[in-house]
Amino acid sequence: MLVAVLLSTAGVAHAGDKPLYQPAPAWVLPAPAVDTAKLDDAAPVLQIFDQQQRLEDGQVAIYFESAIRIASPQMLTQSGTLPLQWDPAKGDLIVHKLQILRKGERVDLLAKGTRFTVLQREQKLEQASLDGMLTATVALEGLRVGDVIDIAFSITRKDPVLGKEMMSVVPMVPAPTKLGFGRARVLWKDGVPLAWRDYSGGVVGSAERSKAEAKLIAGGTRELTLTLPTPKPAELPDDAPARYKPLPMVELSSYPDWAAISRGMAPYYRSEGAIPAGSPLAGEVARIAAASKDPRTRAALALRLVQDQVRYLFRGMDNGNYRPQAPVDTWSLRYGDCKAKTLLLVSLLRALDIEAEPALVSSGLGDLVESRLPSPGAFDHVIVRASIAGKTLWLDGTQGGSRAEDLDDVPPFKTALPIRAAGAGLEAMPMRPPARPAQQVSVTLDATAGIAFPQLYTIRIVYSGAMAEALRGARSQIDKDKLAAFLDPQISAVIGNHSSYDQKMEDDAASGTVTVSAAGVAYQDWNFDRGRFRETLDTTAASLNFAPNRARTAWKTIPATSGALSDVWVERRWQLPNGGTGFTLEGQQTLPAAVAGMQLARKVTLADGWLSLQDRTTTGLAEVPAAQIPAARAEVARVKANPLRLVAPADLPPRWAAVTAAKQGTRLKPIFEAYAKAIAATPDDPDGYTNRAWFYETLYEREGAIADLGKAIELAPTADTLVRRAQAYYALRQDDKALADVQAALELEPDSDGATGFLATLKRDRGQLDEARALIEARIDQGGEKKLGWQVQLADLLAEGGKVDDAVAVLDEAIAAAPRNAALLNLRCWVRATHNVAIPQALQDCTSAVELSSSAAAVLDSRAMVYFRMGKLDAAQTDLDAALQGNPEQSASLYMRGVIGKRTKARDADAYLAAARMIEPRIDEQFGRYGIKP
Repeated sequence: MLVAVLLSTAGVAHAGDKPLYQPAPAWVLPAPAVDTAKLDDAAPVLQIFDQQQRLEDGQVAIYFESAIRIASPQMLTQSGTLPLQWDPAKGDLIVHKLQILRKGERVDLLAKGTRFTVLQREQKLEQASLDGMLTATVALEGLRVGDVIDIAFSITRKDPVLGKEMMSVVPMVPAPTKLGFGRARVLWKDGVPLAWRDYSGGVVGSAERSKAEAKLIAGGTRELTLTLPTPKPAELPDDAPARYKPLPMVELSSYPDWAAISRGMAPYYRSEGAIPAGSPLAGEVARIAAASKDPRTRAALALRLVQDQVRYLFRGMDNGNYRPQAPVDTWSLRYGDCKAKTLLLVSLLRALDIEAEPALVSSGLGDLVESRLPSPGAFDHVIVRASIAGKTLWLDGTQGGSRAEDLDDVPPFKTALPIRAAGAGLEAMPMRPPARPAQQVSVTLDATAGIAFPQLYTIRIVYSGAMAEALRGARSQIDKDKLAAFLDPQISAVIGNHSSYDQKMEDDAASGTVTVSAAGVAYQDWNFDRGRFRETLDTTAASLNFAPNRARTAWKTIPATSGALSDVWVERRWQLPNGGTGFTLEGQQTLPAAVAGMQLARKVTLADGWLSLQDRTTTGLAEVPAAQIPAARAEVARVKANPLRLVAPADLPPRWAAVTAAKQGTRLKPIFEAYAKAIAATPDDPDGYTNRAWFYETLYEREGAIADLGKAIELAPTADTLVRRAQAYYALRQDDKALADVQAALELEPDSDGATGFLATLKRDRGQLDEARALIEARIDQGGEKKLGWQVQLADLLAEGGKVDDAVAVLDEAIAAAPRNAALLNLRCWVRATHNVAIPQALQDCTSAVELSSSAAAVLDSRAMVYFRMGKLDAAQTDLDAALQGNPEQSASLYMRGVIGKRTKARDADAYLAAARMIEPRIDEQFGRYGIKP
């Protein structure tokens, strides 16, 4: 929101106490004139950057001239209106020059009668800030690309709160910026104790400069002149603390020390008489005093009163930058900025017999304050420093949600300057974990259906502190869709992919928390490794990142930060299948208390059919000294290398058996009910239907998948969804419907790989092998990264179409280009073995593929076919069993296991065949083409 009040017309003659248009002050040195003959595309955009300051008798006068070349149409649009801002309560704006320069021409706009319009533009009202700044604006008529805007003006500033003291900042322009002329110049009277410090080379180690470096000129004046641009700042690692990073500025201050600032601010924070007897504010004091005699309880109640009952609004007008409004006014108006809230809280605490004083802090610079010159400009915030039973408390009235248990928490300002009549020096604010995690996550997962199926979950996330306040403030604007958009990534960070419903947000004013909750379906992520199924639970170890780069000599002594301030507690509880029988844990059941500046805590229990894992991670509390960085990196690597895993029992049935058993019972009913609730929660969202369709697909229930995919297609058709339904139709031998879906998919996405490959399969089955071949060869001819994949599809297509020699020829060409590709060797082995040709060469290919492959299930299946053709049924069965260990649902392996079982009269032969047919209903057709029948 922009509030603009027109204060005067375009013919304004004054802005403050002085005329708006005047010649430059006598103390200003003119910059060299711009050579208009040299204005071309090679000329610097910044022709002049000249800032000169004079600090005298408590006033800072800043003269600034800039000449900017309009180098593009974009700059022309951006620079067509000039805004000049200043604070009328502290000084004046004076315009000295406004010209347009172009080759052979100099247009003096002021001489032609161009005048500024003065506005009061409250541009930060949406950030609850009223600063009272005025803006003089002017539209530049006739401006063209290639012109130079040359403007010079002065702004004076004198803050009565600072009295005779002065402070200022001179911005530096570092290389590689190019300037036609650049200068920074500062003047002050000889004998005035003005210190200056240059931070452009880095804050750490920047020394206060001596008076001798500013030369003495006529009139007893000291002059400091710096040529711009300054050297390019040295590069620093991103994780370097802020105090190591350069600031492009020179700072000036007449304050001798921090104590002088502390003393100077003290008169404005006196609390004597701030709460008149009989006033409404006195009644609040009496209410708190009657509620408890415990000073901590009283402090918490006073803090809550200030946080909850007084809204934040910054008023910088009328010298409000440093002067707080009176507590009675703050309470009456029910708004105030940090100064007003702090004085109100200090007054309340003192009236309740609690020791309290204001303290200046920087909201963004932290301990960088220690390296700066003593100056009020080092701070932008004020809080309360209280003391109860000898313990220092740091209380911020502008925050929200603080309760008694939070009083010992330390806000992340790191350095404070207490405000005292006797003066005080800087005080460190040691960081520690907050009493309550800012985010507390509790998840319960019901995995009783088995590791082969989704699990039901409920999640509850409790926010306190700043996040709770943000959610509380935005609660009225958070509808169902926005809540879902906020919650889904929070849930995914804890449990991965999920489908959710029953999402809620609740505000608990008593505890100062906001709670969001949801329920739904989550997906397990088990991996078969070393003969057992394992699931990694350790999101904490996985998320640890600490890799500072200190390879450069100049960086070797720089410590590393441990990230932004964050404090998260996560508890996950799993109800395990079969009462948890046979489930075990491996990996780290405890974590180091501190690693790489982070604090960690873990508690794990596995008992009575439940697994509980509690992790708390707190970052941003400490730095890692440079000498400890190698050890910290090694410790983080050690923690990440051994994550906590849940290990399933060794005697689990294969997934196809678990699916068969589950479909005969009621274990899956709660999962389907959860999917139905997720769909009912957002019936117009196709994802609900595609998610349940996925579950049907994993159960090999094609009819259910077709119905849900159809709903999704009605809502928002996609090529992927159409291809998925086509695959289900194909499995049920409804080829015409499959073909219609594939064609519809290609209409939506003509370059769909899945649809193109499937269309080729359907054409092959219809006897249109040449057309099918042409589809794939067209993709191969496109080349690129996908060429190899299309060659594989073509070879499979040709082989299944009876063109075995052609298929092998395609593979020969591909293998010649990639001779160590295990997938290609495996497919050539499979093609030859299934069609019973060149069996010795097939065995050689499979053996090579086994040696090259990191996952050998598919290759072992192919070699089993070779052994079957050779009549070596025992060797074939051995390879098939090994293949099924790696991929228990490999339908070809299951089918051949059944075929061999029939020949050897094994009792489990029919079970293997049934499993294969459940997974791939048309598998008898496929193996019939190979001449293989049970």
